[in-house]
Amino acid sequence: MVVSPVKAAIFDLDGTLLDSMGVWNQIDIDFLGRRGIAVPDDYMSTVASMQFRQIAEYTIDRFALQETPEQVMAEWDEMAHAAYATQVMPKAGAIAYLNELKRFGVKLGVATTLLPKLREAALAHLGIAECFDAVVSVDDAGGVGKSKPDVYLLAARRLGAEPSDCIVFEDLLVGIRSAKSAGMHVWAMYDDSSSADWPEIERIADGALHDFYEAPRNW
Repeated sequence: MVVSPVKAAIFDLDGTLLDSMGVWNQIDIDFLGRRGIAVPDDYMSTVASMQFRQIAEYTIDRFALQETPEQVMAEWDEMAHAAYATQVMPKAGAIAYLNELKRFGVKLGVATTLLPKLREAALAHLGIAECFDAVVSVDDAGGVGKSKPDVYLLAARRLGAEPSDCIVFEDLLVGIRSAKSAGMHVWAMYDDSSSADWPEIERIADGALHDFYEAPRNW
């Protein structure tokens, strides 16, 4: 497929640019396991597009926990920070692709649900923090999750690009739908956490990837 020329590329982090969803799977197992609870099959997919505090509130409500959202988020943050700062790896071909886009003059942005402390740790660990011209989260977009296109539109504005001039890389079905609804080109990155949605993802995305070696280069 030939992609129209674009001015900006916007990347999700968890499950797209970062091979990190296994970190959260383990955190879910360990966090709920400490409370004698097994992780339900639908839990990860349900919370995947939520803002961090929303996930904490949902988890407290669903499992009738006694902690406050602040206590839950602090525990998750402590569990995750070490992994993001030292262990998380990029998806195959990701760093080379970012450098290639920079050489082509494409503006690069991040649209993520990750808290600043975690995304900064991961980007610094991988040595790619300086690649990006804008980094925004759902918190920057008024706390609206990826079920709406706000975070992608904010990233586009900060990159100085119209939505139609942007390509978004995303692994979540809900995010892909939102970015498409905003008139952006959207390429899907396969991640095990979204495997159940993959047939629908392939149907609606402009293209589908299993690594960044396959990513579009017709700029």
